[in-house]
Amino acid sequence: MTDHYEDAEETRKRVLSNRKVLGFIARYWRQRPWLLAGTVALTLIAVGFDLALPWAAGRLVDAVTKGPADPDPAWQAWMLFVGVYLAFSVIRNMSMRFLIPMSANNMKDMTDDAFRRVQSFSSDWHADTFAGATVRRLSRAMWGYDTVTDAAVIWFGPALIVLGGLCTMMLVRWPPVGLFAFAVVGLYIASNIVLTSAYARPANQTSVALDSRIGGALADSISSNATVKAFGAEPREEGRIGEVTELWRKATIRSWSRFTDLWLLHNMLLVALQAGLTGILLLEWSKGRADAGDLAFAITAFMLMTGYLRNIGENIRMAQRGMDDVEDVARYSQTAPQVLDIPDARAFRPDLGEIVFDHVTFRYKSADQPLYEGFSLRIAPGERVALVGPTGAGKSTFVKLIQRLYDIQGGRILIDGQDVAAVTQGSLRRAIAVVPQDPALFHRTLAENISYARPDATPEEIQLAAKRARADEFIARLPKGYDTLVGERGVKLSGGERQRVAIARAFLADAPILVLDEATSSLDVETERQVQAAMEELMMGRTTIVIAHRLSTIRGADRILVFEDGRIVEEGRHADLVKRGGAYARLHAVAEGMA
Repeated sequence: MTDHYEDAEETRKRVLSNRKVLGFIARYWRQRPWLLAGTVALTLIAVGFDLALPWAAGRLVDAVTKGPADPDPAWQAWMLFVGVYLAFSVIRNMSMRFLIPMSANNMKDMTDDAFRRVQSFSSDWHADTFAGATVRRLSRAMWGYDTVTDAAVIWFGPALIVLGGLCTMMLVRWPPVGLFAFAVVGLYIASNIVLTSAYARPANQTSVALDSRIGGALADSISSNATVKAFGAEPREEGRIGEVTELWRKATIRSWSRFTDLWLLHNMLLVALQAGLTGILLLEWSKGRADAGDLAFAITAFMLMTGYLRNIGENIRMAQRGMDDVEDVARYSQTAPQVLDIPDARAFRPDLGEIVFDHVTFRYKSADQPLYEGFSLRIAPGERVALVGPTGAGKSTFVKLIQRLYDIQGGRILIDGQDVAAVTQGSLRRAIAVVPQDPALFHRTLAENISYARPDATPEEIQLAAKRARADEFIARLPKGYDTLVGERGVKLSGGERQRVAIARAFLADAPILVLDEATSSLDVETERQVQAAMEELMMGRTTIVIAHRLSTIRGADRILVFEDGRIVEEGRHADLVKRGGAYARLHAVAEGMA
């Protein structure tokens, strides 16, 4: 299948070692040391009672074999046998009271930290990554942590103690039995770890990568449902998703089959352990070196060991799956954000909105040559500047560099005399209001969408901003008014309504710099007139940059900058540039001919 999704095999090649993933998870364990200590301490106490169970069973059998003439020792042994298991059950349950809050809090922290990390990545990173796949990775990692924690803290450690203790008890009393038990248990655990990592993990990583790919494919198709319906392309999209899920199906069958192979192998080792323990002790009994209580001990010990060994095997496999689920988020934690605040970055202090490009050099990572090289420009406070030129000339890049969505390779960008590289990104961007050509709204209420520019705004301030944006009228007609949910990306609103919500947001932001990315290019005449009137009011007293795709919208600009290949080839007012007969005049003639 040929498409733009990341290849699952390529993803698998960028794997982190189990040690690094486990170290990443352990960082969260260490965040709550008292809860971890309580869990471990109570679990160890419970393990002690579990170890005593075969011994208590042997005492009971020895007492019973003496006959009913004196039943008191038998009843005492019975009470001991029941008490040991009761104590184990109660204390084991108590340990969970510490584990549950630790895991729930750590799972929340891991998800919050991963989301914060992903948000810190550059626009390029987000453009190259499917949002649905990223969401899948974040949610899967949370449950992967839970799986690994349960395996390591609740099962794996206690199991090693119980198994080691039982083998030692046998070694002290019957050296041949103890040596045999140690050998089988060691082989069982070592083969589980080695074979799970070397044989099952590669197939599981491919399956996990394809699971993320399903998330990306589903989100891509579902979020573009309007386009799908417009072209009657539902069968085509179903086929596309079917191809991705088919790849996942094949990879998952291979992964699950390999885990099943290991399950069969290790069950054969458990059969060997059963045969060896009981056979050797039966031999000892036949020679008079063991009694019925010893056989009861061996049988109880085998049953206990089998349970723990099965848990160890299952939890090694589950832990591997869990670490594979956490791996992407662990890798995010080691990936430095592409645009970083310097250590002593201060908050941006907005003033009049002067913008200066001082010999700026900038190259996109995918380009061979710089787009800007030694680029200089000054935009005066309150000036209205229009950027025109062909696609790829550098207009949108100009705005992205003002917002510091990318770092430049040379020169400086100053806003109100402050180097944008020396201030915090968040404070800088809050001083720049952007009204894009196609505003994307959140699937939240209209009030929440407008107040996104200023979350502490009062309902009265939100309504005033909507009135100034000519949005209050259509909002008032809605059954729930400002409490109306707008749908994902604002799909329940028309293009003009979305534009007016974006303008209301900009009014509320009250930023000294305003960027208008041809906000009326796709509107009908009546709606365009309303939006244009709102934008005229919005531009008053602000430094305004207009990215123009239609030249008719920029006749009133104080200055028009004509971009070609990252350079300004002409600048001036509309009438002067038309008279000059240069690049702008040619663009104007083409636009007039298309009108």
